Amino acid sequence: MDVLLVAILIYQVYKLMKGSVAIKVFLGFLSLYLVFLVVKAAHMELLSIILGQFMGVGVLAAIILFQQEIRKFLLLVGRTTVFEEGRVFDGFRRFWKQNKGVRSQSEVTPVVEAAKTLGGTNTGALIVYSRNSALKFYAESGDLIDALVSKRLLLSIFNKYSPLHDGAVIINDGRVIAARCILPVTERDDIPAQYGLRHRAALGMSEVTDTLIIVVSEETGQFSSMRNGKVSNNISSQEMRKRINEYLKEKDKPAVIEKQ
Repeated sequence: MDVLLVAILIYQVYKLMKGSVAIKVFLGFLSLYLVFLVVKAAHMELLSIILGQFMGVGVLAAIILFQQEIRKFLLLVGRTTVFEEGRVFDGFRRFWKQNKGVRSQSEVTPVVEAAKTLGGTNTGALIVYSRNSALKFYAESGDLIDALVSKRLLLSIFNKYSPLHDGAVIINDGRVIAARCILPVTERDDIPAQYGLRHRAALGMSEVTDTLIIVVSEETGQFSSMRNGKVSNNISSQEMRKRINEYLKEKDKPAVIEKQ
């Protein structure tokens, strides 16, 4: 049982770092540890002392080298607990939303219509949908707005001459929480060359949070959606509406990482 659990743990760590530069560092660190075990078993005193000193600070070195991966792992653990998405308070939340008059269509239609207009003029946009969290950490990296979602508001934000257009808009509970927000950029090295910083930031955000991100390409005007590290390219406006509605209504699902 002990060996099985260790094997599962190593496999999960490998999956977490697969596709990033950290996997090479991890394999190098693992190889060095195996060399240390061989040297120690062969009673090579001098090398054992040298490598032993290095291994003595191995935990601290691992924390420094893999700080991003450790953060992703803790986020993944947090997203799979009973408190994820506030399940304990789901009934209270539904009651609260009903009394506030929150309706998914009232926040979906303006976004879809704005995306169609932006795509028609090849104006880039980055929209983050969050179901149960205002994403305060990311919202505070931009400018707080806290206004009802509307087509005119989104068009004003993403206008090429607007000081708010460079960055992401965060939407929660039918309100635009903030604009010009900075998102984490993915570290995967298998990203297609045509992906710009906007797409990479959207993918990075989908990897570390349970959000749905809509991207309007500035080069082609096409729509993309990203969630849990999975990318859907060249979707139609009808498909965009469907994905947003499903995201706002569905229960949590396991994260899926899919190469494109």
